[in-house]
Amino acid sequence: METAHGGIETPAFMPVGTQASVKAVSPEELEEIGAEIILANTYHLYLRPGHSLIRRLGGLHRFMHWSRPILTDSGGFQVYSLARLRTVSSDGVVFQSHIDGSRHFLGPEKAMEIQQALGSDIMMAFDECVPFPAAYDDVLDAVKRTTLWAERCAGCKEEGSGALFGIVQGGMFPDLRALSARELVALDFDGYALGGLSVGEDAATRLAVIQATRPFLPEDKPVYLMGVGTPADLVEAVCLGVDMFDCVMPTRNARNGTLFTSTGRVTIKNARYTDDDRPLDPNCGCYTCRHYSRAYLRHLFMARELLAYRLNTIHNLAYYIDLMRAVREALRTEQMALFRETFHQSQGINQKKEDT
Repeated sequence: METAHGGIETPAFMPVGTQASVKAVSPEELEEIGAEIILANTYHLYLRPGHSLIRRLGGLHRFMHWSRPILTDSGGFQVYSLARLRTVSSDGVVFQSHIDGSRHFLGPEKAMEIQQALGSDIMMAFDECVPFPAAYDDVLDAVKRTTLWAERCAGCKEEGSGALFGIVQGGMFPDLRALSARELVALDFDGYALGGLSVGEDAATRLAVIQATRPFLPEDKPVYLMGVGTPADLVEAVCLGVDMFDCVMPTRNARNGTLFTSTGRVTIKNARYTDDDRPLDPNCGCYTCRHYSRAYLRHLFMARELLAYRLNTIHNLAYYIDLMRAVREALRTEQMALFRETFHQSQGINQKKEDT
């Protein structure tokens, strides 16, 4: 993919910088580990510090000192998941801020205004996410509103602004996913996202929804799976035709002391690492693995030193980005089936050891 701030190789993982910051790491560290694009959030930046302020200060790239592409979510999921009270209508959503309880309105036009003020390279159409489980008729109503709002988003996109993706909804109902996909494809967006997943459903259900929906989306435009997930989730979704991912899992788990490696997860607080002088992952070339032992990482984490969160986050993000790099190579060499098998074997064998 090409944007005004550079190219993106796909499949790609996007570190989450919700509030114009990927937690615990600097933009320079993100560049060093190979991140080509990050995600920021319309809802959060609208509430604090405000999109008008960011626009006055030169846009989001300048504001956060990040020169590469940025994708901004529309805020629909955050209104669904964070707002204390909300009222949904065909116009948009009236909600109370999770920060101070103040009342706000967010609709398709407002979401586009905010994202264009931020200077996003990839903007997301405003959508309605529904809880899981949800009744068929409620999901159908959300699909209709999502299509209506997507059309209005497309209608207020300014010339010269970033790409605009539509978000496919439909809950766990294959026919509603197909309906949503067909209606959005008719609007000819630059790309398409699969929204409303990773909201409580099991992995098998999620994969079935992706598999049922992907045939209704164009082969020549990127498909983005929002908010998913584990390394295994990413590998499986790539096999089903997904091109882009974001998830807080690598950064949040890093802060909780769970680290991803080429042979499975490591819970760094475990006593077995007290005097372990090996690098976290001998197969990883990130800054953390080049310079620090498991024993030191455990010490930092147990002492609640701030450096623990930085070093852990650098490694987890490097692992995710390196995984996508390996996936791209497997696709180029037509070895994806072998890669998938080898990946699951290495993760499963070590995961069993870790759990015991």
